[in-house]
Amino acid sequence: MTGATKPTWVVDKERTKRAEAKETVWLFGLHAVRDALVNPAREKLRLVLTKNALDKLQDAVAQSGMEPEITDPRHFEVPIAPDSVHQGAALEARPLSWGRFEDVCVSGEGLPLVVCLDRVTDPHNVGAVLRSAEVFGARAVIAPRHHSAPETGALAKTASGALERQPYLRVTNLADAMVTLREMGFRLIGLDGDGTVTLDEALSDAGGRAVALVLGAEGPGLRDRTRDTCDVVARIPFQGQFGSLNVSNAAAVALYAASTR
Repeated sequence: MTGATKPTWVVDKERTKRAEAKETVWLFGLHAVRDALVNPAREKLRLVLTKNALDKLQDAVAQSGMEPEITDPRHFEVPIAPDSVHQGAALEARPLSWGRFEDVCVSGEGLPLVVCLDRVTDPHNVGAVLRSAEVFGARAVIAPRHHSAPETGALAKTASGALERQPYLRVTNLADAMVTLREMGFRLIGLDGDGTVTLDEALSDAGGRAVALVLGAEGPGLRDRTRDTCDVVARIPFQGQFGSLNVSNAAAVALYAASTR
């Protein structure tokens, strides 16, 4: 007697989990590698350093318990882009796991404040947003699993260590995650240049409620479904004739406003 055939979606889910279990990321640069080495939640696999980088990272290396591979700076052979500013330090590691999305957003560390990124694919922008989110005490940065910047060395270097401390949650569907946030008590504030109210007005209307700031990629902005799921779409007022901000700069302004209301 043969067992019942598994549904396609179950097979796909199991295949995705197996792939994620094998996934690794190469982090590079002194700050990113140092912070990963001292992060007990980061599974570390292989450490490649020049002698100069080892001198600067001795304490972090000792704390990690890893045995580094010492290499000549002229032959720094690790699988990262040739133009990467690695500063003689590279670490192969597993992507971080922050636990359940709902748990982090409801009871995680920091203010009742999260950032949702709608298809922001530039790792430098996402890294900068993570850095701002940590500075202003946000609980998490949330992005769709597909069509967003994955955890990479470039993202980690731009985040300057924030990737190790600031939850970066990848969800299957951003709009569905936003609905869940609303059900948990969050006020969903989209940001767009043609917003119907100012950011200050939107935050004032939110009162004491938890806030989710929702930002889209430069150019296309918020997708229709993402925009429709927001409770309100707000704009950041500007004084000059050029009235738009880079997504990471807009996130920093909005995080500051939300954290000091």
